[in-house]
Amino acid sequence: MDGRIRIGAVNYLNAKPLIHELAALAPDAELILDLPSRLADMLERDELEVGLIPVIEYFRAGTYRIVPDIAIASRGPVLSVTLFSRTPRSNIRRLALDEGSRTSAALSQVLLRTRHGVNPEIVLLPLDQKAEEVDADAVLLIGDRAMHACLPGFAHAYDLGQEWHDWTGLPFVYAVWAVRAGVDLGETVDALAESKRRGIAAVGPIAAREAPALGLDAGFCRRYLNHIIRFDFGPQEQAGLRRFYSLVAELGLARPNVDLELYRGGKMMLAGAT
Repeated sequence: MDGRIRIGAVNYLNAKPLIHELAALAPDAELILDLPSRLADMLERDELEVGLIPVIEYFRAGTYRIVPDIAIASRGPVLSVTLFSRTPRSNIRRLALDEGSRTSAALSQVLLRTRHGVNPEIVLLPLDQKAEEVDADAVLLIGDRAMHACLPGFAHAYDLGQEWHDWTGLPFVYAVWAVRAGVDLGETVDALAESKRRGIAAVGPIAAREAPALGLDAGFCRRYLNHIIRFDFGPQEQAGLRRFYSLVAELGLARPNVDLELYRGGKMMLAGAT
């Protein structure tokens, strides 16, 4: 490593406002784009200093800190995390999980196992396999892949952001900027905050730029970024994340006794502490 801060982010539409102009704001950093699951693995292998990782990986590692005030979250439908099922939920016996998913994979199991009392066999859906061809009763798709999917052979489609909010009344947090233990981001943390601020102010141009490559309507993309995805990590989001953690810990999907620890200029602070 040459001393540059390596930043890992997902290349999904919902992350674009968080990395808007980031390359210019942090010219001495290196921005690496990949799948959420791969970014989590890279952070664990010390190949990143900070990564926009699935929140379940924060609780599995137990050693990271969260950059304050930034997240990818929803309060109600999310549109980009969908469980498609050939059968009613009570009859799901085999569930295929999108290879790129970690947090949404855990969320689907929380909802099925804890809320609905269903404990399906779990299999992996590779990125290069068509969801329609999967040998499973249900399939979880995330990100841009989910927003494209129709899957007419699946009679049911459940938006997991909506399912979570209907059940708990809380927002759901999908990803946060996680900082590896012992890392001092220096001015890069300010660049992350400013990138978010500029990105939220520029969702119209971002939507217009990204929509053609995604094969989506620009107006839909703008509404998605303006009204569906939330980018704050305030008290309600933290409450939702703590509730999620308690549920995944009960199922053995994360390590026990992990606190929400915020990054403060190289220091640690418990979320909600003053």
